[in-house]
Amino acid sequence: MPGPAPSEPTVFSRLIAGELPCAKVYEDERTFAFMDAGQVNPGHVLVALKRPAETLLDLSEDEAAALFRTVHKVARAVEAAFAPEGITVLQTNRPAGWQTVPHIHVHVVPRYRGDGAELVWPRRSPPMDELKALASRIRVE
Repeated sequence: MPGPAPSEPTVFSRLIAGELPCAKVYEDERTFAFMDAGQVNPGHVLVALKRPAETLLDLSEDEAAALFRTVHKVARAVEAAFAPEGITVLQTNRPAGWQTVPHIHVHVVPRYRGDGAELVWPRRSPPMDELKALASRIRVE
């Protein structure tokens, strides 16, 4: 079941409602895609669910599917428009997970070697028995 909306309107809710200007890329019944005002590289697009849910965990399976269907369309359009060397698709949840706007969204970022964008985290390499123990804790339904 979908989770609650953020208690206050977010900047994304205001963009989607037309209360603030944006450079819209795509819109359908459930999703809204627009240029990120803080471009990592030219063509950096944000794809948001129109319903103001905070995180991926607050979406129904159908909403998640709709969001990522639009991410796929936008990534293909970015590829056609900018011919990048790569594309980073990034979705974050809650401040500890690097989320800065409490409205579900996905970054579609055209990438180039040496563009200065980095995603760094410590890499741990536990033994296989530990990986299997961790996997056994996760129940996907």
